[in-house]
Amino acid sequence: MIVIFSDDEIDVLVKKRKLLPQGWKTPIRLTPKQGHMQRHLELTGIDSDKFRLILRQSTINQLDFSAILAVKVPQSTQLFRLLRYNGRSHEHTNSIEGETFYDYHIHTSTARYQEIGAREDAYAKVTDRYSDLYGALECLCIDGNLDTPPDDQIRLFE
Repeated sequence: MIVIFSDDEIDVLVKKRKLLPQGWKTPIRLTPKQGHMQRHLELTGIDSDKFRLILRQSTINQLDFSAILAVKVPQSTQLFRLLRYNGRSHEHTNSIEGETFYDYHIHTSTARYQEIGAREDAYAKVTDRYSDLYGALECLCIDGNLDTPPDDQIRLFE
């Protein structure tokens, strides 16, 4: 894969304020798709960049989930995953560092993983900040600078 974004560009995109759509606090209904439930929310950055929030939950294993923040690559149909919050359902290895773990973990995009042809968000760190999809989503909203409309709460699920 060609390096699409540098580490500095990734940092700017993550820190950029993103607006959640009106009515977002209505409980999000995940829809079935090939062994898991999922939902996408389209978001807009303060300077019109387009982002997507992707939520996935396994129908079999409650520890198998992801909350993902991606940016839409301009003049393309490609999504570039900036952050991905995964459950404790599988072993993960950071190939460059040679680290392997089986725990809740947060993926972040890096230029160095793009340079070796890996997925942009192949690097991950263990976390104890959440233990389910709802908690992962709350952390993603904070870390990804997702801004709620006035009088709305951070919790997307009821």
